[in-house]
Amino acid sequence: MPTTTELTEKYLAEHPSINDCLKHGIINYSKLSRKIASELSIEKKTSIEAILIACRRYEAKIKDKKILENKILKILRESELEIKNRIAVSIVDKKKYLGNIVDVEKKIQKTADTFYAIEGSKVFTIITSEKHLQDLKILLGNAIIKTSKNLAMIMIKSPKELESTPGVNAFVYSKFREHGINIIEQMSCWTDTIVVIDENDIPFVMSFLKF
Repeated sequence: MPTTTELTEKYLAEHPSINDCLKHGIINYSKLSRKIASELSIEKKTSIEAILIACRRYEAKIKDKKILENKILKILRESELEIKNRIAVSIVDKKKYLGNIVDVEKKIQKTADTFYAIEGSKVFTIITSEKHLQDLKILLGNAIIKTSKNLAMIMIKSPKELESTPGVNAFVYSKFREHGINIIEQMSCWTDTIVVIDENDIPFVMSFLKF
């Protein structure tokens, strides 16, 4: 059976917002301990005291994360943002498309336009400008399972330190989660982090991607 300390650490690990408060030292430990005790249904006095001690120890463990966060923010402040609208995402059935997806890429990229292909176990995901949808329909036919339009692609171009700093992309994605923005597609290419979102979300996203 898990100990009170183990239960507390598991609870804290599953609540990112509380983690943030602990890292910044802006939390009332007594209230937090009572909240955890109530939610875990272990509201004995001894349990609350044990939870409080576990919370303080957990805070000490994650102090290094605050230092790492500063490194992450430094990288993001040195990054550049590039936004493209009128983006479409097409899902292609690999079994139905018997050609080479590279041939499709070559035809689209003759126009020096946006084209990304991600290969999964059963499908290809193609990200391109909406103006090429008719070309894709001709090239891929009924292999296209679905297409989503009215999207925007955000590319975060970071310095090379991104490669050796853990947690940068996770930090970026957490900002979208915290603000309730759905990421339709995501990928990275060395120092470039790419996300595809609904076009209508661009103004709001830009407000919280200012590092």
